[in-house]
Amino acid sequence: MTRPFDPNRLQFYVTIPAPCPYLDGQMERKIFTQLDPLSGPQLNDYLTHSGFRRSQNVIYRPACETCRACQSMRVVTTDFTPGKSFRRTLRRNMDLKREIVEPYATREQFALLQAYLGHRHANGGMSGMAFHNYEIMVEECASRTLVVEYRNAEHILIACALIDELSDGLSMVYSFYDPELTPRSLGNFMILDHIDLCRQNDLDYLYLGYWVRNSPKMSYKSRFQPVQILHRGVWTDFAAIVDPAPTKLQAGL
Repeated sequence: MTRPFDPNRLQFYVTIPAPCPYLDGQMERKIFTQLDPLSGPQLNDYLTHSGFRRSQNVIYRPACETCRACQSMRVVTTDFTPGKSFRRTLRRNMDLKREIVEPYATREQFALLQAYLGHRHANGGMSGMAFHNYEIMVEECASRTLVVEYRNAEHILIACALIDELSDGLSMVYSFYDPELTPRSLGNFMILDHIDLCRQNDLDYLYLGYWVRNSPKMSYKSRFQPVQILHRGVWTDFAAIVDPAPTKLQAGL
């Protein structure tokens, strides 16, 4: 059961300044609100289209005082064509089986997440996560949420994504994978496969969260052309604003 929400009655809060995790020397602030269990799916949809990002039952947007580097980004799935490097990534992972499951946390998923965090984000805020915290992350979501698992021929879980269903697309909330399988390019593969999943379900966009100008951690997102960023409140072609002539790397060639 859901209930409609009134955007004029939403209450927002602002965090205190904290060091930016993407740009050295910058301080970040966020504006956020809670997702209500009954109106959460509609609110998540409404605010995601306005540049917000969900984390558990909080949905937030950067509100930094001196920086506007974070830009909401989405892939235009209807116009996407993979270049040579992306086609190689797809071929390397042809053996994987995608399975979409209900949002229930499993020990198998959590073990994979721990391996991923230990290798890729050992000093990050999620590094000390216990299984109970992971259960909250997956199960206590006031949104239309699913888990996408990827298994190899031996039925071993090697990649996983937590996604939200929106009215016009899918939002990749969080993804993780076996860090020892670098040649597979599993991070890129999951984005490519979710683009395909959107197309199979007549969804126009895949929401990738924030692209951060001058942040190496986020540069990979701009490779999935054509992409749009939310520029001054309007979803606009990335290439027209940021880079009128994308490089071969950005085009995935």
